[in-house]
Amino acid sequence: MLKFYYAKNTCALASRIALEEAGLAYELVMLDFASNQQRSPDYLKINPKGRVPAVATERGVITETPAILAFIAQSAPAARLAPLDDPFAFAELQAFTNYLCSTVHVAHAHNRRGARWADEPSSLEDMKRKVPETMAACFDIIEHGLFKGPWAMGESYTVADPYLFTIAGWLEGDGVDASRFPKMLDHRRRMTERPAVKRALQS
Repeated sequence: MLKFYYAKNTCALASRIALEEAGLAYELVMLDFASNQQRSPDYLKINPKGRVPAVATERGVITETPAILAFIAQSAPAARLAPLDDPFAFAELQAFTNYLCSTVHVAHAHNRRGARWADEPSSLEDMKRKVPETMAACFDIIEHGLFKGPWAMGESYTVADPYLFTIAGWLEGDGVDASRFPKMLDHRRRMTERPAVKRALQS
């Protein structure tokens, strides 16, 4: 059985939803960020990066949300969470999830995790002030270019959808007027109606 390490209110929600959608058996292990449990010696043995999510498998540990999402989709092909038989479409999906990971999530992190990049208080405050602009710019690209509709990659629901749902849920907290992105709001509404999402949000 898989062992899934996560923390509340983090990007790990995307992988948790995907696990539920896939119907894979897994054990849930919650880390308490308030007590810095992600930096504990025990967890660092599992994931030296000190981040979530992480999935422990019988072959080793997988980290990084795009990799975990691809692993889930490939481990449960019957769930049809990715176009596994179409190399180009699968690459498009990976490009979408990697954009969320490498650009959008990083833009968000400048609000609360600025200490990763700077020490001076003035630098940290400047980064925070920039977040509404950078996050809105990212979602302009998603809303008007990358998002195919009705789901992220088109007609079929994929592992990109829980990731988009998770990160789009941060817009208001980042000072962005989410009403600027009606496709994202509609996507968020439809996501909350899915049984797998409801189960993932319960704990």
